[in-house]
Amino acid sequence: MDYCFPVANILHLFLFLQENSFTMELNEKNNMIFGVHPVLELIRSQKEIEKVFIQAGVRSPEITEIANHCRANGIPVQYVPMEKMNRLTRKNHQGVIAFICPIEYQPLEKVIPAVFEEGRDPFVLMLDRVTDVRNFGAIARTAYAAGVDAIVIPSKGSALINGDAMKTSAGALSLINVCRVDNMKDAIDFLQASGLRVVGFTEKAKESLWKSDLTGPLCVMMGSEEDGISPAYLKRLDQHLMIPMPGDIDSLNVSVATGIVCFEVVRQRR
Repeated sequence: MDYCFPVANILHLFLFLQENSFTMELNEKNNMIFGVHPVLELIRSQKEIEKVFIQAGVRSPEITEIANHCRANGIPVQYVPMEKMNRLTRKNHQGVIAFICPIEYQPLEKVIPAVFEEGRDPFVLMLDRVTDVRNFGAIARTAYAAGVDAIVIPSKGSALINGDAMKTSAGALSLINVCRVDNMKDAIDFLQASGLRVVGFTEKAKESLWKSDLTGPLCVMMGSEEDGISPAYLKRLDQHLMIPMPGDIDSLNVSVATGIVCFEVVRQRR
């Protein structure tokens, strides 16, 4: 029996399968979903979404629906130029790219009381605009090894938790609590109100890490690779500390600095 389909339908089916096969291929590698209809299906599935990129200047009812859904559900949306979109993928993204989050974020308001209920002093790590995925993964690995109870990150301006971050963390990101917050100032206030001392590390500080008491309920804040902790956050912290460095270099990679700090906390607690 011969089957005859209109050429237009065959072309439509081919394009649909092509777009979705590319999407699934990328999704397996780095949790990327692109294209208007695949992203719409993603947000309707209620899966955890890491971030959505929308090409600046692209408008359609579907793009508006995606943006509105993200705003209503606290999903970070970033409007970027076409060049940025094309660096993420050279495929037909139609002006929208989403990343599925490979972990489930935990609410900070539940993590801290749970630690106290276990009879332990919370140990929290807060990261201000750490954007390199490998740095972030390495930090997560160190934090988990050091017994950190939660890593707090901002919903905007933080590294994507993607395949590279998961690999660099050696599985730690699947095991440690990661709390994504919309407002870092509110998170600092909450931690302080919960009885934690919030300590920030900056090369501009006068007080040495080695001479400071890091026992008790504690949150350690580390700054971005470029310019450290934001001045607005520094003002709210309980203490500013620095890592003494006798050599000529006056700064360290943030993942290395975090490792030094975390295991000094471990040393003092033991």
